[in-house]
This record gives sequence, structure tokens and C-alpha cells, in this order.
Amino acid sequence: MLIRDRIFDRLDKMNMTQKTFSELTGIPQSTVSDWRKKRTNPTAEKIMIVCEVLKVTPEWLLSGIEPQGKRGKAPKKQVVDLQTDTGLLIECYNSLDQSSQAHLLGYAMGLKKMQEEKKN
Repeated sequence: MLIRDRIFDRLDKMNMTQKTFSELTGIPQSTVSDWRKKRTNPTAEKIMIVCEVLKVTPEWLLSGIEPQGKRGKAPKKQVVDLQTDTGLLIECYNSLDQSSQAHLLGYAMGLKKMQEEKKN
């Protein structure tokens, strides 16, 4: 089974239309339709958002296999909507020079520590 096959199988299981999938991922309907008609797969930069919307891991989407057990470290990745506060913060951070990024990260870690101390 190929990536596109797993995508369309998952869409069927979720009772999700291609239109809804397109809206949730931001991938044009024509592109999603091409995956089915032309038997092509999504490009690499679309994999994470596809996984997020389909609620699957990249490992499953790419291979059809879920990692078993806890022998390996699970990848720590997130897909963030850039129109949220988190997305805005990430865009702001990425626009800063290295020194400013370090200051911002230090400030955020300090706030986190203060909040944790308040809980105790």
C-alpha cells in the first residue's frame, strides 16, 4: 500500500470528504484529487500536516507500520497553525537574531520555572 492509499483509506474510516480534508490541511482540492487520479503521493513538506489532520504518525503514513514498544525514542514534532498565538510566537522567535532568540528562550524558561514554583 502506498502513502496515497493510506490517506484515502484513513479518510474513508474517518468519514471525511476530500473537501473537508483539503480545508483542514490547506492543500488545494485539486492536489488531493491528483493523488487519487494520477496515483501520486503528497510532497514531503505536506506530510506533517496530513498526519496532524488524519491523527496518524508519520511512520504509519510513510510505511504503514506503527512503532512498537518503547525501545526507540518517539520523535517530538508539532504542527502549529501560524494563525494562533503559538504560531505567532514561533514566527516572531524565528525572525530574531541568535542573541535575541537566546534571551527570549531564557525569559520563557524563567517564566515557566516561576509558574512551577507557585504550584508547589
